[in-house]
Amino acid sequence: MSDALPCLVQVAVSTPAHSAVGDLLSYACAAPLAPGTLVRVPLGAREVLGVVWDAPAEPLPLPAGMAPRPVAGVLEGIAPLDAAWRRLVAFTARYYQRALGEVALAALPPQLRELTPEQLARRMRRPAVGAAAQARESATESVALSAEQAIAAAEIESNPGPFLLFGSTGSGKTEVYMHCVARALAASPAAQALVMVPEINLTPQLEARFRARFAPLYGEVAVVSLHSGMTNPQRLKSWLAAHQGVARIVLGTRMAVFASLPGLALVVADEEHDASYKQQEGARYSARDLAVWRAREQGAKVILGSATPSLESWHASSPEVGRYQRLAMPARIGAGELPRLRLVDMGQQPRGAVFSPPLLAAITERVERGEQCLVLLNRRGFAPVLHCHDCGWKSDCPHCSAHQVFHKIDRTLRCHHCGYAQRVPRACPACGNPDIAPVGRGTEQLEEQLAALLRNVITPGRRAARVARMDADTTRAKGALEEQLAQVHAGEVDVLVGTQMVAKGHDFRRITLVAAVQPDGALFSSDFRAPERLFALLMQAAGRAGRDAQYVAAQASPPEMWLQTWHPDHAVYAALRRHDYPAFAQQQLAERREAGMPPFAYQALVRADARTQEAAQAFLQAAADAARAAQLPGLEQVFIFPPVPLTVQRVANVERAQMLLESPGRGALQRFLAAWQPLLHAERARHRALVRWLVDVDPQAI
Repeated sequence: MSDALPCLVQVAVSTPAHSAVGDLLSYACAAPLAPGTLVRVPLGAREVLGVVWDAPAEPLPLPAGMAPRPVAGVLEGIAPLDAAWRRLVAFTARYYQRALGEVALAALPPQLRELTPEQLARRMRRPAVGAAAQARESATESVALSAEQAIAAAEIESNPGPFLLFGSTGSGKTEVYMHCVARALAASPAAQALVMVPEINLTPQLEARFRARFAPLYGEVAVVSLHSGMTNPQRLKSWLAAHQGVARIVLGTRMAVFASLPGLALVVADEEHDASYKQQEGARYSARDLAVWRAREQGAKVILGSATPSLESWHASSPEVGRYQRLAMPARIGAGELPRLRLVDMGQQPRGAVFSPPLLAAITERVERGEQCLVLLNRRGFAPVLHCHDCGWKSDCPHCSAHQVFHKIDRTLRCHHCGYAQRVPRACPACGNPDIAPVGRGTEQLEEQLAALLRNVITPGRRAARVARMDADTTRAKGALEEQLAQVHAGEVDVLVGTQMVAKGHDFRRITLVAAVQPDGALFSSDFRAPERLFALLMQAAGRAGRDAQYVAAQASPPEMWLQTWHPDHAVYAALRRHDYPAFAQQQLAERREAGMPPFAYQALVRADARTQEAAQAFLQAAADAARAAQLPGLEQVFIFPPVPLTVQRVANVERAQMLLESPGRGALQRFLAAWQPLLHAERARHRALVRWLVDVDPQAI
């Protein structure tokens, strides 16, 4: 080693996935660097961002004749990332079977990964806006809590948790969160709170409420957001504010769980049941589970909130397990009532009816009184497929084993898996028949049909009824979501048609009727979590109705949830009719206990993508055989299922297969997966047709 660079540091960098390069790389530097320091280092022909890591107890020797490359620069304007953040990253990488550097660098803002030390120094020289002076604690008590809210808040304040806040839709869970945040911030001038929601579309209204409450007390910069809908400069600004302690409250989606929060005192995961908390690319972490781990590790309190908790959280809060403390808030604020469920047996309705006559009459009556309605269909587009009745042709995607969805508004066929789009053909490409027809329904078709059915309906304002649609297509443009939500809140929309994105978290004050048009598909899914997801979706959707007790009291009839089904006697709908989540959860947990499913067992998926289905399954089978031959630790408690294709087995011309691993013990599964990694890397080198492979721990979809 050169005399000019006497120090050796271990740096976490993002290496290519499954490259089998070690977690930490050694670099030379002129002076010791504290763990957590951000540095620019050479990696191959590139210069990349790295994080100086804690030196291992026994550093690995450098290969003979190889000298460490020098650190290219230090980002001196940013204080080192603290030990708690590094422990979080290390745990995530270890538990979810990913490289340490991959997790560490993915947890940092994208723009930070690109800035040189000189560029960062120029940015840091810009004048910073300081937070407002500490306000009186009493100033945060601007809203009086109900009796149930006060009991829940008092329990959270006096006990360590973790807490599962089981509150019905409209029970005021957000107000409890805000009360607890206020108490945490008032307790210490350095305290910070992290509040997470599952989806970006829930952040605007949440940010507005938190900013209105806390910005006058702590300054505008004290409340920041972190989610993928922000620009890279915005994300960097929010991240720096949190890292420096200027931001007292961070609101965000799952990525926010990795925010650098030196003073973390409280973590909230709202709608904790939502599958969106599980990352589906790269390191497939669960932000909800990491929130619980991080809070415990940093000595912070954590609140998981939901009207329909995940069965894992419900089980953890049961008296026999007792890992979480369950707090119940069954009543709605203002003595409002939960919507009545009206089941419509579609077997008794006119053939081919999209909206049954009773439902259409109910929607018409509500609109004529000036009330708003919400229609739920969890499928966007106009129709799932175009079909030729002469020859049987369907609008299949040429690159995926899935149909292209018909979007009438721009006359395109679009694959929702790979993104391939093309114009709608004038005639059947196979036989020339000009009469090709849409089959099935999407939100676009529902919007069109409902607008036609309500064209003669007049509101109290003497105008025609207005129907709007909210889904991933209509909210794609920047600002479109906020604009649409504002229109609904202002009463400019009478009937809102949408996918699941409108069914959760939104506080629509004038909606008194919610209708689910085609919910039956999930009843018979091969995914054992499908009933849980359906119940949660429908109960959350029902919760959008009748949220303003005073408004409902002034109307002629109570709020309602209409559900059109071919299976009105199904157990899921029976529990939904009673708004009885505990009974539904008890029945589902009994079935899972008997079948040995989570939360009574632990699972991991190994997925392989290859040029052919045979190659993908051959890799998985060879990896399983290698594990058995090596008698890996924990193998005796791990059951390896045979490899099978995914439901959509080909996406973007890549074949996909998966293999399920199951174990009654989390520790045994983790020991097995850790020991299996070298064998998976070795098998990867032997299977040339393999494109990539990944391990998904605690998968949410099988």
